[in-house]
Amino acid sequence: MPYFPQTFRQYVLKNPFNRQYLKIAAIAILVQLVIFKVLYPYGDFFSDSYSYIYAAILKQEVNLWPIGYTVFLRLFHVISHSDTALVAFQYILAQCAALYLFFTVSYWLQPGEQTRKVIFYVLLFNPLILYICNYISSDGLFLALSLIWFAQLLWLIYRPSWLLLLAHAIIIAIAFTVRYNAMYYPLITALVLLRCRQKISFKLVGIIAPLVLIAGFIKFTEQATRKVTGTAQFSVFGGWQMANNALYMFPYLKDYPEPPAGCEAFHKEVVHFFRDIVPKGGAIPSPIDGAVYLKHPQAPLKKYMEMTYGPKDDSTGGIQSWGSVSPVYGKYGSYMIRQHPFYFARYFLLPNTLNYFVPPLEKLSEYNLGSYHVSGTAVYWFHYPSKELSSVASINAQKALLFFFPFIFGLLNLAFLGLIVKWAVSATRKAADRPYRDSLLLVFVTLLVNAGFGILASPIVFRYQVFPMILCFLFISVLIDKLKPELQ
Repeated sequence: MPYFPQTFRQYVLKNPFNRQYLKIAAIAILVQLVIFKVLYPYGDFFSDSYSYIYAAILKQEVNLWPIGYTVFLRLFHVISHSDTALVAFQYILAQCAALYLFFTVSYWLQPGEQTRKVIFYVLLFNPLILYICNYISSDGLFLALSLIWFAQLLWLIYRPSWLLLLAHAIIIAIAFTVRYNAMYYPLITALVLLRCRQKISFKLVGIIAPLVLIAGFIKFTEQATRKVTGTAQFSVFGGWQMANNALYMFPYLKDYPEPPAGCEAFHKEVVHFFRDIVPKGGAIPSPIDGAVYLKHPQAPLKKYMEMTYGPKDDSTGGIQSWGSVSPVYGKYGSYMIRQHPFYFARYFLLPNTLNYFVPPLEKLSEYNLGSYHVSGTAVYWFHYPSKELSSVASINAQKALLFFFPFIFGLLNLAFLGLIVKWAVSATRKAADRPYRDSLLLVFVTLLVNAGFGILASPIVFRYQVFPMILCFLFISVLIDKLKPELQ
């Protein structure tokens, strides 16, 4: 293991190169934020935004989405009602997390100065982070937590401590309350801890602590959901997502299968939709089109909810109405997937895998869903003077700017895969110390598990892949720097 004469604090604050980086970062973050907010004076809203805000207004304990971001909105609202302040906080937090990861990688993996410059400036002047953090949604906050989580993993590899272990467990738990994508984070942490040279007690605490915190949150959520829907559910949205994923294969089944018990009425709506509505509407939807069956007003999911729940006024922001039918959808979707695994793999998993390498921009393709208006919920929460928004930049400007990012993400994945194979057979790998090898293995496993989780869970969209894109770029740079003698 290389010798480090400085503490991390000294390395960041006293190293002349790093002090210069900090000064540049402070100025650049402020200037970029000011310019961006001149172009986009208001936050960016879509359906999830209103769900989070509505739950915050009612101080709900459960929502369609994980409640963590709603709690964050409520806490921030105590400080400021300004959406500009909220966006600024999200952006500064994400950039600080990126800097923490940058300096952590620099400190432990010690890439050359030219490589560090490339990494630093690409991370700092990445417009994608500005657009992600301008959303009134969990995207920016989850990105920051994920970057901190991964930086902590590197610290667990190189310099584990009890204090770090506690902080790491808390970060995982908070990330899980913000977005359920973090459910695989404890697995990655467990793999790192199993590899580290620490006592069994240290490893057990590090593996079990995040699971205990997550289990407590799950139990709390189930009980809160029971109060609203009458059924203990961890995720009201989970059943909807399961059914949506299963329906992509339904048009290709040779015979309409028999439904599981209790799902007969919903199955009737499914058959009606594909037999009488889809043929008239043209092309059959694919995962590349997004979560079509969740959104389509004539699709069986919403039609069955309307039929079952009726024209009641749902004052819970959808939790009661969506939750009332979610168990049926979850049971139906999982049954159909088990009965037809080949069709599910062919018509959902395969196209979704292709989606992963060039994910759709989705919401990122236009500002505020192409509208200059927001709902009364946003007006109330942020004290807007009216429902009308304005922006100097065109609504479609971000699509032109971000158009190539999904393709870059695909190329980065392929480049990383090629480099990691080269690394595996290189003489450089054999000469590297174990923590260095473990760090690169960690990146590979994280990207692999992230891809698998995303492909299985829901139709891939680009804004969920910003974290792995940053990891990909950062460690491609590190690998190129390390393998430079063999690549020349």
